[in-house]
Amino acid sequence: MQREKRDLYYENGQPSGKTYFKGDEIPHGLYPMVVMIAIQNSEGKFLMQKRVEQKGGDWGVTGGHPKAGETTDQGIITEVREELGIDISNQPLETFCWGCDGKDCYKMYYTKLDLDVKKLKIQEEELTEVRWFSMEELQKMVDEKELNQDQIDFFVKCSNFLKQKM
Repeated sequence: MQREKRDLYYENGQPSGKTYFKGDEIPHGLYPMVVMIAIQNSEGKFLMQKRVEQKGGDWGVTGGHPKAGETTDQGIITEVREELGIDISNQPLETFCWGCDGKDCYKMYYTKLDLDVKKLKIQEEELTEVRWFSMEELQKMVDEKELNQDQIDFFVKCSNFLKQKM
């Protein structure tokens, strides 16, 4: 299996022009990019996916690392296509947060999209299940520690973004 080549970024979120292969040590002062997307339907629910046990078995939003040469926008479109089997290239994507946290650089996206989860072609080597969750259900998952801290942080930032949009 060929290892995935990815771009590295400076702490300010700008591309460094350098790359690394997944699994390699990352040079000091450079960071991988992580992209994530909140997909919300017209009922106000959020699409979540459950990862396979080998990847932690936890619930989270769709996301991952852009491949070398992809922009962050191209990267999130690729991740959604790979993980859910849908093309969002014509969807309006809103960036609601970006930065670097000392471990990764990240860019968080939001879009509104109604999908029938039964018709999604999920990436079975990565995911076991996809479901819609209300904010109340997500809060319950937080209270019961069913979401990891990265997912909690994501939804806090997303919630603040959505409140500002109102």
